[in-house]
Amino acid sequence: MLSILKRAWALYLGIGLLMVGNGLQGSLLGVRGAIEGFTTQQMSYVMSGYFAGFLVSASVTPIMIRRVGHVRVFAALGSLISAVLILYPALTDWWLWLGLRVVIGFCFCGVYVTAESWLNNVTTTANRGSALSLYMVTQMAGIVSAQGLLAIGDPSGFILFIVPSVLVSLAFAPILLSVNPAPSFETTKPMSLAELWRASPLGTVGMALIGLVFAAQFGMTAVYGTLAGFTVAQISLLVGATYVGGLVLQFPIGWASDMMDRRVLILGCAVVAVGGAAAGLSGGFAGAVVAGAMVGGLSNPIYALLIAYVNDHIEYEDMPAASGRLLFVNGLAAVAGPVVVGSAMNVAGPTGFWWFLLVVMAVLAGYTGWRMTRRPAPSAEETGSFAPIFAEASAVTWEAVSEEMEETSGEDEERAA
Repeated sequence: MLSILKRAWALYLGIGLLMVGNGLQGSLLGVRGAIEGFTTQQMSYVMSGYFAGFLVSASVTPIMIRRVGHVRVFAALGSLISAVLILYPALTDWWLWLGLRVVIGFCFCGVYVTAESWLNNVTTTANRGSALSLYMVTQMAGIVSAQGLLAIGDPSGFILFIVPSVLVSLAFAPILLSVNPAPSFETTKPMSLAELWRASPLGTVGMALIGLVFAAQFGMTAVYGTLAGFTVAQISLLVGATYVGGLVLQFPIGWASDMMDRRVLILGCAVVAVGGAAAGLSGGFAGAVVAGAMVGGLSNPIYALLIAYVNDHIEYEDMPAASGRLLFVNGLAAVAGPVVVGSAMNVAGPTGFWWFLLVVMAVLAGYTGWRMTRRPAPSAEETGSFAPIFAEASAVTWEAVSEEMEETSGEDEERAA
């Protein structure tokens, strides 16, 4: 671990600051939107804009990098992020906010692609698993820390918009001044949705459903808290609990998944998440925190379990292509997630947020149970290893996870022989 930090400390520091900025602006907009008089439905469109920009950037950023290089793309996108963050309080129209969210989603995805390319370049097959785990912890810690800033600031003023802008600007300094060389960027062989479906119907459907859940939590938790009448401090605690739960449960669930049928764990996690979402229906703050921690704590491991399950049913050389297609499915669903949640809250009030999560997780549990009757579980020799991954990771991290699974599985086969 120390050797990883020695080689990549600038990347981890930069990513940590980026996640503080991103986590703060996401929650802050949910609170500030209500102050500006935006409706729940309008805010749902604003929040979905981030995922639309993220989805487009996943395809466009690699082209930009191949044309002008990592450093220029990184610097340009970082400048745009800093500018957009301080424009929000000056342009108080929800249509303009929607456009700004699309831009910032595009930029953050591009920044992740670039930073994760560098991280992948400075690690080896021997330490990539540890590097990925530390990367996920850094991301989660950044978002959780951001909620503390929200709790002590004034969402009706300008300071909380300036702070993430400054943090994002500072994040690029250690990375751009790092002595590590810029990595090469290769094009992955494409995979069609039909091929992905034939390989794993559960992985395809499950990734879409988890995209809905993640978008609802990342984009609409603060909007829900405002509609429910929670204070800013309570909203920050609720959002923080969602990510802390994901960080705590990711590793024990991943450890268990390497010793059993992953579908059993996916089914079990989805069922428990249904119970967690039900706790939020009480309408109280305590129930909401419990629900947030349980649903958030289980949706992130399910995300990684689905990736591992798909990789169990394809050849190693197809893993990067499958990862790219799964990311597309997840992103497409994430664009719709906030809009559907906003509509649910318009109909059912604040509890519509939890009803949405409950129904989606119930569908995932039901479909997983049905798929277990359609295909036998792979043997232990046929499965790869679980690798933790955050639900907002770019395609670069997905490919690194696939490589880590391949290497770990190869080592397991050699030991068995």
